[in-house]
Amino acid sequence: MSAEPRADARRNRETLLAVAREVFDEQGTDASLRDVARRAGVGIGTLYRHFPTRDALLEAVLRTGLENMRAAAEKAIESDSPRDALIGWLKLFSERSGACRGLPASVLGALGDDESELHASSSAMMRAAERLLTRAQEAGEVRPDVTAEELFAASAALGWVAEYSGRKRAERILALLGDGLAKQD
Repeated sequence: MSAEPRADARRNRETLLAVAREVFDEQGTDASLRDVARRAGVGIGTLYRHFPTRDALLEAVLRTGLENMRAAAEKAIESDSPRDALIGWLKLFSERSGACRGLPASVLGALGDDESELHASSSAMMRAAERLLTRAQEAGEVRPDVTAEELFAASAALGWVAEYSGRKRAERILALLGDGLAKQD
């Protein structure tokens, strides 16, 4: 008997997600869950009933964003210039991940942890980015020795730079990265 959640339980869940998104944006992904519950106007037990772990809450907050990044990579595959598509996706990832402190580290950590709630959505996003990389390599526009793991680490680093040093510096480093990815003759 799996009845639909009560209206107040649905409201609490939606409020927790909205507040968690705000708190994670302000304080980073390591923010206090007690602070999330307090700002949402619920007890910590209510938060844990909806989200038994930090990763479960993070996954719920980030799921849409990670899915959007995966979809952006899939759409970019159809671009005329595989290298430009790859660089465009890296820029988008750095912009989005730089908006939430600690997000790059959370995503990278989830990739190495099969048990993490974030693992599936982070892995799907990485596989889509890997297809972008492979297409650019096959077109001869990106060095063949670059791996998806290296690319993903670089994109996470761009998010970190955007977070701590600002967009302008991240864009400069992205331009340098783009030059470094270019196939050497």
